[in-house]
Amino acid sequence: MNPVIRQELSSDVAAIHALTVAAFLNAPHTAHTEQFIVDALRRAGSLTISLVAEQDGEVVGHVAVSPVTISDGSGGWYGLGPISVRPELQRRGIGSLLMEAVLGLLQERGAAGCALVGDPAYYSRFGFKPNSGLLLPGVPPEYFQVLPFGPSLPCGVVTFHEAFSARA
Repeated sequence: MNPVIRQELSSDVAAIHALTVAAFLNAPHTAHTEQFIVDALRRAGSLTISLVAEQDGEVVGHVAVSPVTISDGSGGWYGLGPISVRPELQRRGIGSLLMEAVLGLLQERGAAGCALVGDPAYYSRFGFKPNSGLLLPGVPPEYFQVLPFGPSLPCGVVTFHEAFSARA
């Protein structure tokens, strides 16, 4: 399985929406609003990076990245997510390919770091880990993880884009 990882096209929007719904349908710890978050980020012009995994002409994976703010004023930080893979293709490396591609793009663009909410067992493979100096209110600290791309790490409260409160 060798999907092509590429930037989203306007013709991918409906497929990304449907894929995101399917990917999170049976997932634990979700409000099932991930598709609305991606749509709201796109409408707000805040999808810094939106990559798809395409196989045989079909979108089978997607990852979104958007800017975050940190209360200490540190800039250049981004939030990763949601990341989606078609349910029947999960655990076959598509999510890992998307993660590697998006983290590489962030580094190429000079990002200071990346934050996400997710399973520590999965995201630690990419270097993400909790940090007591960065907080995301309402999220257990072990699930809020960061990956700095340089030697310094900010200290403060992280705020994801308001699209993360989208419900429809």
